[in-house]
Parts: sequence; C-alpha cells; structure tokens
Amino acid sequence: MGFIDGTVVPIAMPAIRSTLGATLNQATWINNAYMVTLASLILTGGAFGDRFGLGRVFSIGILLFIASSLFCTIAPNPDALILARLAQGAGAALMIPGSLAMISRAYPRDVRGRAIGMWAAGSAVTTAAGPIVGGVMLSLGGPEMWRWIFGINLPLGVLALVLVRYGIKQDARRPDQPVDIIGAALAAAGLGGLAWTLTRLEGRDTGPDTLLIGLAGVAAIILFFVQEYRTRHPMMPLDLYRDRTFSAANAATFALYFGMSATLFFLPMLVVAGWGITEIGATVAFAPMSVFIALLSTKFGRAADRFGPGRVISAGAALVAFGYGLLAVIVPSQNYWFGIIPAMTVVGFGMGVVIAPLSSAVMGAVLDARSGIASGINNALSRIAGLIAVAAMGSLASYVYSTAGGDLSYGEMARSSGHVRAMETAFAAIAWFSAALAATSSLLALLFIRRTPGAQSSARR
Repeated sequence: MGFIDGTVVPIAMPAIRSTLGATLNQATWINNAYMVTLASLILTGGAFGDRFGLGRVFSIGILLFIASSLFCTIAPNPDALILARLAQGAGAALMIPGSLAMISRAYPRDVRGRAIGMWAAGSAVTTAAGPIVGGVMLSLGGPEMWRWIFGINLPLGVLALVLVRYGIKQDARRPDQPVDIIGAALAAAGLGGLAWTLTRLEGRDTGPDTLLIGLAGVAAIILFFVQEYRTRHPMMPLDLYRDRTFSAANAATFALYFGMSATLFFLPMLVVAGWGITEIGATVAFAPMSVFIALLSTKFGRAADRFGPGRVISAGAALVAFGYGLLAVIVPSQNYWFGIIPAMTVVGFGMGVVIAPLSSAVMGAVLDARSGIASGINNALSRIAGLIAVAAMGSLASYVYSTAGGDLSYGEMARSSGHVRAMETAFAAIAWFSAALAATSSLLALLFIRRTPGAQSSARR
C-alpha cells in the first residue's frame, strides 16, 4: 500500500483533474503531498519503531493510512484530496521502516539477504506496478474510477492488521531510548521546505516567498545535522556513515530511486499525451520492471549473501544506466513497442538485480538494535529521491521543453509536432540525467560496498 500509492497517481491525474476540476498546481500537490509527509517523517517512523515497538508503530501507521485512504475516495474537491494525501504520507512513514526492520530482526544474518530480497521484491514491484494498476482500473471504468485506486487500500489494510496481530509474537521496545523530537521537527521542516520550493519552481514561481521558504528549508536541514551530531539520542546517528558500505549503499539507493521515480512520472505523460498511447498501453512499459524485480530479487538477495553485495549492485546499476541511455536515444524515433519497451526491459532487469542487494548491504552494516533507524534512513532516502526527482526533473523538463520550442507545457494533451518534439527532447534530458546517476551508483558500489557484518563494523566504530 505504502509504495504503490506513491506512483499510482500520475497515470490517474488526467481523470482526477477532470472530475475535481483541479488546476495544474493542485495536480502537482495531489502527487507531491504524499511524498512530502512520507519523506519528511519516515526517519521519525523508524525512531518510533525502535522506541515503542516495531509491530505497534507499524499497526498505528496502517490505521492512519487506511483512514486517510477512505477520505481520498470521497474527496469532494482538490484541496480535500491534498489534505488526505498528506495524512496518507504520514501513515506510510510509520509503516514502511517497520516492515523492513521486522524482517531484519526475524532472520539470522546468513539467510537475511534472501528474506530482505522477498521484502525488496514486494516493495519495488508495487512501486513499479503503480502506473499499471492505475491504467488497468481507469481503462475498465469511467473517470470516477480513480477513487477505487485508493479504496483498494481498505481491505488490504485490514488484512495487514490481522497478519501483524497474529504474526508478531515479540515486539521488543527500548523505553530507555528517547525520541529526538527536535531532530524530527527539523527534518520535517527542512524536507518540507525543500519540497515546497522545488514544486513551486516547477511551476515557474520564483517569487521572494519561494526563495525564502527554500532558504529556510536548507537552514533547517543544516540545523538537523548539527542536532544529530550533538544529541545523545539521535534519530539519524551520524556515526553510521563512518561505515563506507552503509554510506555508499545509501548514496546508490538515492541515485537509483531518483532515476526510477523520474521515469515513472514523466514517461507516461509523454507517451499518452504526446504519442497517443492509451493508458493501459502505457502501463506495458513498466511491466518488465515489475516482472524482473519479482523474479530476480530473492535470487540476487541470495547472491549478495554468498558473494557480497558490492559486485552485484555494480553490475545491476550498470545495466540500469545502459537502459536509460537507450531510452534517451530511442525517444525521438517515437517507436514505443519496439523501442521504449526493450529499453525499459533492460532497466527493469537491472533494477531486479540491484534492489535486494542494496537493502541487504544497508541492513548488514548495522547491529540489530539499530535496524529500525537504518531502515528508516534507507527508506527515507529512497522516498526523498522520489520527491526531489518529480520536483527537480519537473523544472528541468519545463526548461528544456521551452528552449526546444514548445508552446504549451510538458504533459498537456496535444499532438502538434512542435509540442511533441519538445516533450521528447525534455524526456531525453531526464533519461540522460538518470543514466548518469545510475552509472555513478555502479562505480560507488564497486569501490566502496563490502561484505561487512554489522557486529564487526560496530566494533570498529
């Protein structure tokens, strides 16, 4: 639920706008509101799980998520939907770190990569499946069908609560571990301000209030790191980054999820609005990613256990970079079925190779007692990557589109040759940027990610 709701909205946005009468700015916030609260609060969710019990906090997150999903289904106007999406993101921030941390604690280190691979497969498949689910549902129903995209969370949430109730027998808490409230507030303010500024820049709003909020966000992020350095009970212990494997794996996570999020958001708009591909046809581009992640994550999670995650991540990230490069080269040909689909197949195969070893590298670099915090940091970076990708690449797309001679805006429904060519040029720029990030991830993994048991790394610290 938490992952799919981050990527299902873009494919449904035309229907949402037509039924609710949302402006372009409101449409942007319907998508980004979820990512703002998720990215800014997910570190807090990880810290709460360690302090009050992973299962308990996980269940509270599920309750908040399904309640806000219900409000999404009945939202009467764009502003109400934005508020409901903000609450959804807060619920997801409590759910997501706990899920990985519970798995990490439940399995011994020699088989943990396999278990994390299954978790990574589920999370990454649903991330990539968001556009597919949205496209199928909208094709089967009318414009109001977008409401059921959120409504499906209700039975799934109830099932998840039942599974947690009967599946978690011991829910260890650490009452001696205070929650870093000041750090949580600074993280939320900093990430929220940054997201607000990038979203406003996407709409070419460069007024003084936008600049002021952006500077305040940067200041809050700087103060957050100062707070984490000084406090005795940090929500993001900076000493974790002394471990090169932990640092490199998190940097690679950010870069790879940035590219994936940008592609998931901007490719459907190009092929639907520019090339006339149907919504359900546009979802085919993401099917290889879902399939390969589902088929390969557990296998390559075992490979990470056996050979170490560094070389596996490097090879997978190199494939992802190659796939994005193919996308950039192929886009001007407007060859969807025999151009875009094969390129996305390469990207999907590479992501299937890399997802589980990335999570395994992060969780293997820390002690079990810090698994909630480590999971929160890694998931925060992947969600922050998605948030910044949509906002920052929106600014890049708008700039390249206008300089390429476009007379409307990226993603508008129009088939004029100038409009379509400008969108293709803008998306190619996004694809090249994503390829560069994936190539950087490959190099980081090869140079710095080692097979380092958490106990040993902790002892060195």
